[in-house]
Amino acid sequence: MPNSEIARYRIISPFLCLTGTPTLTIPHSELLDVATAAARDGGEVLMRYFRTELKIRDKSSTGGATFDLVSDADLESEQAIARRLTHSYPDHHLLGEEELGRGLDVATSEHLWIIDPLDGTNNYAHTLPQFAVSIAYYHFGRAVVGVVYNPASGDLYTASAGGGAWHNGQQVHVCGATSLSQALMGCGFYYDRGEMMRRTLKTIEELFALQIHGIRRFGAASLDLCMVGCGQLSGFFEYRLSPWDFAAGRLFVEEAGGRVTTAAGQPLGITASSVLASNGQLHDAILEITQKHDSAAAS
Repeated sequence: MPNSEIARYRIISPFLCLTGTPTLTIPHSELLDVATAAARDGGEVLMRYFRTELKIRDKSSTGGATFDLVSDADLESEQAIARRLTHSYPDHHLLGEEELGRGLDVATSEHLWIIDPLDGTNNYAHTLPQFAVSIAYYHFGRAVVGVVYNPASGDLYTASAGGGAWHNGQQVHVCGATSLSQALMGCGFYYDRGEMMRRTLKTIEELFALQIHGIRRFGAASLDLCMVGCGQLSGFFEYRLSPWDFAAGRLFVEEAGGRVTTAAGQPLGITASSVLASNGQLHDAILEITQKHDSAAAS
């Protein structure tokens, strides 16, 4: 899709509904089918580039090292997803990691698709098959549909509001752990290697002191959240994620019976923030640790 064509989907209407949020008239099943097809489109692009001589670039505008990587695969995957979504819904707005939707007022957008065309770029760059396409549809700020797809493994995670969480066609639920001593935890590290890294490591230290089974860091937050929903991880935290990292995964966790907030215990919005996801039963126990180290709670 030409950049000029993509750009016209960045515009959001200033109209605000004064009589309440309109009812969504598009069936959840239809939205889920379109999101799944779009995720497969993006995944096809990623697999075409995977384990090839792909040029990886740092996103720093000054040529420095932010450790936040991007490649032609990210960009082409996003364009493929955008083509599918705008063909199906030409009046919907798109928010993506690479080029889509800068300047959108996401909270007032009636129809908003939140896209990560390649979550886990570092893994992808090092030929580790732990990466995903993540697509979510939000209606006036409410999560309605989420799809996370790992094209390397073929794992497809889907969720819709009120429709449950599904992994490769099988409904899944969070684990039943009732104590941190029964928990396997996941975490993520933001690109900051200073204070945020130290807070993350301190959190891990305190979790180990409570006799958790272990910590796993897989490097793709959307898939980490799905692991919570599937009952493989009891909880997951990261002190800074962008909305495209968690928009689909948070719905998957909630529909699987879990709970998702910021690491400070606040409701999770559609802006960059910390994230804490759990099976629900352990949420408050984990929160006692993460909220001490979350910058939003400390400020």
